[in-house]
Amino acid sequence: MLASFKEQVRRNMVAIISLTVALLSLSYNTWRNEVTEQNRNIRQAGFEMLVTLGEMHEVVFFAHYEQDPVRGNPRLGWAKILLVHDLSSIMPDRVSVAADALLVTWEKNWPGLGEDEEAAERISDALDDVRTNTLAALAVLR
Repeated sequence: MLASFKEQVRRNMVAIISLTVALLSLSYNTWRNEVTEQNRNIRQAGFEMLVTLGEMHEVVFFAHYEQDPVRGNPRLGWAKILLVHDLSSIMPDRVSVAADALLVTWEKNWPGLGEDEEAAERISDALDDVRTNTLAALAVLR
């Protein structure tokens, strides 16, 4: 019986090797597709975050320096901050942490825009922190 099994393995060695290679290739291809999709999602979210952060800087500048109630509208700022916060959920942890801090900073400091220079600086610093972390997350993608 053992001799019969060994003989069958010897006769079908090419098929066994082919099956092993096919299974390994399928496993690698599936893993690679998952990594590629994750990187694509991070890249797309990161680019959208960078655009939104730039727009948010404009809102802060218009609200604080120009005191423009239309282009510096806090509701517009809230919408952009929430978008950045939502997109950060699929980014690496350091971006999510920075986005959480940005949300808290905006919440505490937006009423001071137009009057309090330190409020504008705190918001700008928080925006820059998210931007820096987002750029770092994008730089390590492969």
